[in-house]
Amino acid sequence: MEKRELYEIKDNQLVRKRKTCPKCGEGVFMAEHADRYSCGKCGYTEFKK
Repeated sequence: MEKRELYEIKDNQLVRKRKTCPKCGEGVFMAEHADRYSCGKCGYTEFKK
């Protein structure tokens, strides 16, 4: 996946498409799997409901 696929422009503002990691902070995106979101940097995982 390319970096440009992680962002979009709405009303002249840059919007992130993916969730960010609450432990690592802004700039670290979480991977989206079928049943969970996970951070590749710290290993934090959130399960989907």
